[in-house]
Amino acid sequence: MSLRIGGMGWITPLGSGVDAVWQRLLRGEEACAEKIGDKFGDRSYSAFRVPGSALTGLPHHPRLRRASAISRFAAAAGLEALAEAGVKLDPPYGQRVALIFAISNGGVIYTKRFYRDIVESGAQSASPLFFPETVFNAPASHLAAILGITGATYTLVGDGAVGILAIKMAEDLMANDAIDRCLVVGAEEVDWLLCDAYRKWRLLRLESPMEPFNNAARGTILSEGAGAVLLARDGAIKVESIYAGGPYRGRGEAAKVLKRVLSELTEGDTSFIIASANGTFVDQAEYQAVSEVMRDAIVYTPKPALGESAGAGALWQIIVASQALRDGKLPPLLHAPSKIPLHTSTPAMPAASTLRAIVLSCGLNQQIAGLRLGKGG
Repeated sequence: MSLRIGGMGWITPLGSGVDAVWQRLLRGEEACAEKIGDKFGDRSYSAFRVPGSALTGLPHHPRLRRASAISRFAAAAGLEALAEAGVKLDPPYGQRVALIFAISNGGVIYTKRFYRDIVESGAQSASPLFFPETVFNAPASHLAAILGITGATYTLVGDGAVGILAIKMAEDLMANDAIDRCLVVGAEEVDWLLCDAYRKWRLLRLESPMEPFNNAARGTILSEGAGAVLLARDGAIKVESIYAGGPYRGRGEAAKVLKRVLSELTEGDTSFIIASANGTFVDQAEYQAVSEVMRDAIVYTPKPALGESAGAGALWQIIVASQALRDGKLPPLLHAPSKIPLHTSTPAMPAASTLRAIVLSCGLNQQIAGLRLGKGG
C-alpha cells in the first residue's frame, strides 16, 4: 500500500509552523532552556518550553478551556497538519479520518496538581475534576472533539519510539478502504515532576547545551510540544518502509537492535539519517550501529536544538526528514564533537527523486523502531 504524508504540524520550543521552525533550524538556531523549580524539592532543572505565542491561533473551543498543556499542543499541531493538506472535517468526512495519539509521559502538570492537593490537604480535598486530565487518553478525546474526527480514535503509549509505532499502526488502519486519511499526533508537556523522575533514572543533564555523540553520556534536556503527520494515499513524501524493530533488554543490547533496524531499512543509496541522539546512552548505540551498517550516511539529530520531547520526538524527526527531502539540505548539527567519524557536516544534497531518509528512534525505555521516507514519484 502506498502511504504518503499529506500534511504536517509542528509546535516546538522554537515556535510553531513547519516552515517557520524549519527555517530557524536551517539558520542554526536553538531553543533557550529555562529553569524549572518546585517547592517539593530543592533542585531546579533546565527545560525547553513552548512559547505562548505558538498557541495564539488556537480556536476558542469549550474543550480547551480546562485542558492541560499537552492537549493544547496536540490540537494546534493537528489543526496545522489538516490546514496544510487542505482538509476540512465536516461531519460526514470526519467518519473517514482516523486519529492515533502517541504519548509517553502523559499530563504531568495535572498529575502534579492532583498530587499536591493530596499532600497539602489530604485525599478528601483533591478534586476529581482534575483526574480525567491525568489519564493517557484524555488528549486524544479532546483532539477528536476539537477536530471533528468521529472515526476510529486510538491512544498509543510508549517511549521515544512511540511516534514511529503510531505510523505503523496507521498503515494497518489505512488498509481499510473506509478510512481516507489518518492523523498521527505525538505530544509532550514538561514539568519539574517529570524532570525529577528523569534525574533519578540518571538520564538528565542539569544545564544546556545538549551534546550529541559525545564519548561521555552527559544526559538529555527535556522539552515539550507536539508534532502531527496526516497520512494519506497521495502526497510529495512517501513512507517507503516501516520497521517496528523491537525491545532491548539492556543498554548494551541497544546497538544490536539498531543495527537490525538499519539493515532492514537500507535500500540503495540512503541519503541521510535523522537520529534520536539526545546526550544519553542512545548516542553511542546509534553511532556504533551507523558506523557498522551505513558508514557513509549523513547523520543529523534535531534534539540539541529542540530538546528531548519523548512523546513528540519521533514525529519531530519525521517532520525534519520530510523537510530535508523537500529542500535537499539539513540544518547544522549543534554541539557535536568537532572530530567524530560520522558525516555530520550536513552538506547540501541534490534535489533528486532518488533521495531517501531513514528516521531512527531509540527510546529511553527499551523500544527501537525506524522508517524510511522517499520523495514521491
